[in-house]
Formats: sequence, C-alpha cells, structure tokens
Amino acid sequence: MSFVPDYKSARVVPSPNHGERLRPISALILHYTGMPTSKSALDLLRSPEAEVSAHYFVEEDGEVFQLVPEARRAWHAGKSFWGGETDLNSASIGVEIVHPGHDDPRPYPPLQIASVAALAKDICWRRGIAARSVLAHSDIAISRKIDPGEFFPWDNLADLGVGHYVAPAPLAFDQGLGPGDASEEVRALQQRLAAYGYAVPQSGVFDDGTAKAVAAFQRHFRPQKIDGRADSSTLATLDNLLAGLDHERKA
Repeated sequence: MSFVPDYKSARVVPSPNHGERLRPISALILHYTGMPTSKSALDLLRSPEAEVSAHYFVEEDGEVFQLVPEARRAWHAGKSFWGGETDLNSASIGVEIVHPGHDDPRPYPPLQIASVAALAKDICWRRGIAARSVLAHSDIAISRKIDPGEFFPWDNLADLGVGHYVAPAPLAFDQGLGPGDASEEVRALQQRLAAYGYAVPQSGVFDDGTAKAVAAFQRHFRPQKIDGRADSSTLATLDNLLAGLDHERKA
C-alpha cells in the first residue's frame, strides 16, 4: 500500500516489512546494502520472506526511495544497543545506502553522499535527532555488523552538517591498552565508551566485548587503523568527542 513520503524528495516504493513503533524516534542509523546490485538489495528489502526493511534507500546517483513510513517500525537494526536503548528498530530511522560493501570497498559517490546528507538533515530537523545520534549500523551492533564501513566518509557528511565528528588524532603507533589488560585505565576507557553510547562491560578487564567496542569506535571515528586496541590516537579521539558533548550540554 502506498503512502505520502515523509521526505518530499523521496519516491515511495513500499515494503510490507514493518510494525508498530514502541519507542520515540531518537536515532538515525546508516547502513550499506552490501549486495552486488541495487535491484537485488531493493528486492530483498521489499520481500515478505526476507523480513528486513529500512525507511529509506539511497541510490548511487542520489535518488531516494522511501520504503516504510517514518511513523512505523522498520526492520533494519536487529539485535542492537545504544546509550541504554535495546530496541533500536523502534527508536530509530534506518537508511540503506547502495554500496557493495567490504567485498568492494570503493568510495561512495559524492552525489550519493550529498543526497544522504540532505535526507539526514531533513530527518534530524523534523524528528529532533541529535548530531551524536547519527550512527553506523556497526556502532549499535558491535558484535555483528561492520557497515557502512571504515571507508564511509563521515568527515564529508560532517562538512555537510550531519553527525557528530572530530578529526581523528594522529596515529602514534603505540600499543596502548589491549586484550588481557586489567587496570583502572581499562575501566576508565570502558566508562568513556559507555558514556558515548557503546555497549561495553564495566569490569576493568580488556575482554572481547571491550575490543569489539573499541573496533566499532575506530571504524566510525578513527578509521586509519582498526585493530580493537585503545592506542593514544583512539583515546584522544574519544576524549575530544566527549569534550564536544560536554560543550554542547553547557552551551
């Protein structure tokens, strides 16, 4: 059944895969399709048997389709967590961006990124979504997902007015904190990652869950090196992001 698009520039291509929202909208989640063709991805998102969907679908040439009304719960996030929220399908709007994924990590076309930015700005303005809540699928599903990838241009998106971003601190090639470490420094790292929103234990032990949270953080905010170790570059970038949040709260 067709509907009136929430985003005026979108063309409606309905998907039957949606349900009732159980939470207020508080986040915008970006994905890549990770499939060989645009058509195969769109067909999957509209297939009743697949039981997956997203609200929006952005082609490489920048064309935007809306599959699910924003008022409905699309099925794009899966098992997820952000800032205490465990039903991100209910609490977010999902955008699928046409890209083959890590099998072919080519750059996203500038026209496509400009279209994603325009869509995201419109959604965030209408829905009151904070800049820090424009997220990667990999941010909210750290054990399962790596999209839209470390090659997604978050810096370009920020230049266009979307998302919370700071320039990554330069690599220093130190070992930093890593698997097996147990200390108050590890606990402080876990607390800082959790303060930003990530699902991470608060044990003071650098376990597998901590490594996955660090890798997810790196994939979004320090993509030059993704190894799950909290080196000085990772720690400085995280601190700069948190400082930016503090500045927003005090403003």
